[in-house]
Amino acid sequence: MAIENIIAGGVADALKALYGAEVDPASIQPQATRKEFEGNLTVVMFPFLKMSHKDPASTAEEVGAWLKENVPAVGAYNVVKGFLNISVAPEYWNSLLHDIALDGRFGFKEATPDSPLVMVEYASPNTNKPLHLGHVRNVLLGYSLATILKANGYNVVKTNIVNDRGIHICKSMLAWVKWGEGATPESTGKKGDHLIGDFYVAFDKHFRQEVKEIMEREGCSKEEAEAKSPLMLEAREMLRKWEAGDEEVRSLWRMMNGWVYDGFDVTYKALGVDFDKIYYESDTYLEGKDLVLAGLENGKMYRKEDGSVWADLTDEGLDHKLLLRADGTSVYMTQDIGTAKLRYQDYPIDKMIYVVGNEQNYHFQVLSILLDRLGFKWGKDLTHFSYGMVELPNGKMKSREGTVVDADDLVASMVADATAASADRFKDMTEEEAREVARKVGLGALKYFLLKVDPRKNMLFNPDESIDFNGNTGPFLQYTYARICSVVRRAEGFDPAKTSSAAPNVKESALIQKIADFPNVVAEAGRVYSPSLIAMYAYDLAKEYNQFYHDYPILKEEDAEVRQLRLLISAVTARTIKAAASLLGMEMPERM
Repeated sequence: MAIENIIAGGVADALKALYGAEVDPASIQPQATRKEFEGNLTVVMFPFLKMSHKDPASTAEEVGAWLKENVPAVGAYNVVKGFLNISVAPEYWNSLLHDIALDGRFGFKEATPDSPLVMVEYASPNTNKPLHLGHVRNVLLGYSLATILKANGYNVVKTNIVNDRGIHICKSMLAWVKWGEGATPESTGKKGDHLIGDFYVAFDKHFRQEVKEIMEREGCSKEEAEAKSPLMLEAREMLRKWEAGDEEVRSLWRMMNGWVYDGFDVTYKALGVDFDKIYYESDTYLEGKDLVLAGLENGKMYRKEDGSVWADLTDEGLDHKLLLRADGTSVYMTQDIGTAKLRYQDYPIDKMIYVVGNEQNYHFQVLSILLDRLGFKWGKDLTHFSYGMVELPNGKMKSREGTVVDADDLVASMVADATAASADRFKDMTEEEAREVARKVGLGALKYFLLKVDPRKNMLFNPDESIDFNGNTGPFLQYTYARICSVVRRAEGFDPAKTSSAAPNVKESALIQKIADFPNVVAEAGRVYSPSLIAMYAYDLAKEYNQFYHDYPILKEEDAEVRQLRLLISAVTARTIKAAASLLGMEMPERM
């Protein structure tokens, strides 16, 4: 049992024994004692004064004395006004450390067939461009969230919806037809997603030039010129043909999307993420279209004179939402309605979580309302895991202009930076070992930097700050882990299953208490959907261990029992850091 629960239960027993009061232990929440005071846990006495009919200090003194007498885990106590500071008995810390050392799944709960099923959707790329920095934050957040939920005992299904149809796809297709000259990934030596992205940028370049010429020639507004643009009209006609099943257009679409999927797979593998199920908009939009038309027949939607179909959401304090264009083509909302239906047909989902940036808050608010209006009882229960945008030192990214930070380039540059920063650390490694450690460090730096920030906040990505072996970074965690592995490797005769009779000192007790808090942090991160809580915990634990390592000898400690205790603390710390890092998708090298 967690020490917090032992103390809470003891306080409840004390209140009953001393004052005849029945108190639910769950309502008593011991907190970590502030560093300027002696103790491990603090209980506030003010809520219990009506039971004791005494002043705060006297109440704390009586409860503390009862705990010291009756609860073996309590070693000592002190009172500061109405606060009862409790020092845990060294014997308890020893026992707890040994229990943790023997618990191979410490902090992780096992799912059962009856555990709730949570589906987490992340990535959601378009097949007209490669993945960029924004996608990287999305993918890492989604994968980490899914891993954290699994650690909390949920059954988890990781899904991806690929936006593989629509006007943006047709822009790339049309550009390839006009200016591609038969280019393929093989003929150009480019990844397929990069090749198609080049054509998306090319379309936008020609389109903007065409709009400019129309405005100058006809003296019209930009909006009018865009509506008259032959390129845009051709792209829209291509979309209509695609939805009509035109085989020539569909064949081109299958070929180009195949190139993109191959490219995406390479990027996902490099990032160390995966999916249990991939949905495609091309398979789901018709489902959504049918549902919208059924809603139209039932009076839940309405049709305008131009033939477009809308939902009136003014009764929800919102506006009118387009669901089908005048030409009958679908919008994103239509696709998401269809995808939601298919997912609930495929899986007995208890919770649906969409990992999508905060610029789509309105979209998911509307989606929830529309699903509920269409008769799906789970519509109101969907969760939009809304996260902030990643910004760059020189501004926002723009896909159409080709000014994004490409995901593949980012991964390669992070590994290169890690190689350069760690060159002097790799001298006793083979070239292959050094390359593998650099990969882990570079990706660890990237993942930790993007995940340590509260996901709901916008963040500035600075690669130079992420490759640092001394700050709040991934490499700092990895270096601490590797350092401990080195200590344990060099410890002759160390048995992690053996207990120590040595009484932990204040610093050692604090480290054990920090380790013991890991399950609580995992539970809270799962409750509030925040990988950043895991990152901050891992950093604090590593920082506290490094101070301990600096202050006390381990391998050179002459007392065998003390050495055993410190080695056990070291080994369990390393395992806990590695477990926390795994929830962030980080790999931990054992040598650095």
